[in-house]
Amino acid sequence: MKSKGFDVARHRDFLLVLDDGDDVMGSLIAFAQQNGITGASLHGIGAFSQATVAYWNKTTKVYEEIAVDEQVEVLSIAGSLATADDEIKVHAHATLGRRNGSTIGGHLLRATVFPTLEVFIVDVGARLVREKDAATGLMLLSRIP
Repeated sequence: MKSKGFDVARHRDFLLVLDDGDDVMGSLIAFAQQNGITGASLHGIGAFSQATVAYWNKTTKVYEEIAVDEQVEVLSIAGSLATADDEIKVHAHATLGRRNGSTIGGHLLRATVFPTLEVFIVDVGARLVREKDAATGLMLLSRIP
């Protein structure tokens, strides 16, 4: 187990509102780069015109992609922003609501916004680092200064 307390005085809070057609992952990465964010939590709501979520299969150690080729409500998106080498990495999960009231969710790989996505980002004021875990092959938080 790892844990870390963060200095509240170093926190910065943001609201990022994405528009119709915006690429979610690219927009989050660009925003983090523009604002010097190297460690953050995020959560939000909105809607997607399409998305791809995934389920990580522990036996094969591969993400199994699930295409969501329909308009869905983003009931919840939650995750973190961290670094791997010098790149910003987004680790986010989403619960998506379908027209019939059913849900689908998983690790968010790709999504296109329609009509909006409201994402609250809390910059923790510290660099979070992801590294490849030898046992699983996953990019896990390895260092929390």
